[in-house]
Amino acid sequence: MRALIILLVLANLGFYAWTQGWLDDVVGARSIGDREPERLARQVRPELVRILPEGAASAAAPASAPAVLACLEAGPLKEANLAAAQATAQATLPSGSWALTKTEQPAVWIVYMGKFANHEALAKKTEELMRRKLPYEEIQGNPALEPGLSIGRFDTRAGADKALEQFTQQGVRTARVAELSPAASSHWLRVEKADAALVARLTAMKGEVFGPGFVACR
Repeated sequence: MRALIILLVLANLGFYAWTQGWLDDVVGARSIGDREPERLARQVRPELVRILPEGAASAAAPASAPAVLACLEAGPLKEANLAAAQATAQATLPSGSWALTKTEQPAVWIVYMGKFANHEALAKKTEELMRRKLPYEEIQGNPALEPGLSIGRFDTRAGADKALEQFTQQGVRTARVAELSPAASSHWLRVEKADAALVARLTAMKGEVFGPGFVACR
């Protein structure tokens, strides 16, 4: 019994010495009883390891992706509504976020045949142009020139006059130059860089002033 007690005491002393690292030089290795300073020293490049204070991890997270911006515009606006559109934009949209743009549309000139007495006369002239192998199109959307035919469209009166001379040399005798649509200008209210909140606000702006509302820029 005395010998057993001595063995237990020696075993406890040996275990305590092992956990404290006193036997490292004897066994040449460290087990699960390793102390933290020595464990850190064995890390690969331990100087790169640092402890962040509470909340620093979220602050160090990468910034979220930039918001996607959209270009929206409303128009063409009626001339009578331009002042109201500007006043509404100034009162409801961020300063500098919008602009009133103007688009010029040139007049359209045609080499014209008509106005025919009826659709039978129109069909007869169409057959004649087909025999001559001349291009043509029936006038639509312009009551002042219907029923009638166009055998050429041009951006300028000079271009249409020159074409008429050529048609005359080909034997076309009843054609003349006519204005299909006059020059006009159209106004648009444009927001080039609208975030999600501004897009939602613009989508709701429709009615008498802005007509159908804002749509993607052309």
